Amino acid sequence: MSGGAPEGDRQRRERIAENLRAVRERVATACEKAGRSAQDVTIIAVTKTYPASDVRILAGLGVTDVGENRDQEAAPKAAATADLPLTRHFIGQLQTNKAKSVARYADMVHSVDRERLAAALGARARIEGRELCCLVQVNLDPDSAAGVIGPRGGADPRDVPGLADRIAGEEGLVLGGVMAVAPLGGDPAEAFARLRAVAEDIRARYPQARVVSAGMSGDMEAAIENGATHLRVGTALLGDRGPNVG
Repeated sequence: MSGGAPEGDRQRRERIAENLRAVRERVATACEKAGRSAQDVTIIAVTKTYPASDVRILAGLGVTDVGENRDQEAAPKAAATADLPLTRHFIGQLQTNKAKSVARYADMVHSVDRERLAAALGARARIEGRELCCLVQVNLDPDSAAGVIGPRGGADPRDVPGLADRIAGEEGLVLGGVMAVAPLGGDPAEAFARLRAVAEDIRARYPQARVVSAGMSGDMEAAIENGATHLRVGTALLGDRGPNVG
């Protein structure tokens, strides 16, 4: 067959388009139920483990925000799709020694959970001449202890104000708001309600910090009900690829 995309590429685009329509419908329904506008919720397509060709398909379908969990995959994929007008989100747990790389391509880092990481990102952002939006990742595990980062990352809620102050005061960084992952096995609505309280406290001190990054493929409705502005959606858009991805 001559002309046009190969059949496999065409089928992949159609599948992703169908999934995207379904996700947007879920968001619209949840927003209507919560008395919110769907325009106030950003869908971040989490493309972890999927190729740059999927990023291009998503961009062609009108997706403007993409997210990655690991720098070793995110950096080359960002380079391969640098021509696309995308906002790039780093959403995974981040080691301090990876801050140099992430600060080169990410527009928003969702997973700042300690002051040392904020300092490293700020230092690199200044070198790169960039302004990097950062979110405080909040540990919603009810059994977490102050100063302890759980298996899914995050600062204890009691430590969030101090970390927010550090980000806000770090040249090269902008405090954007908060992010969290619902604890495994728990009630996401209850967890996101606690995140909402933390977010409101931060917003009272820093009015520009309006981002609430919460909700993935399985719990986006609970997140929207509790004020999420950004959803991190992977599986519902691109297919199943194992637990805890999105």
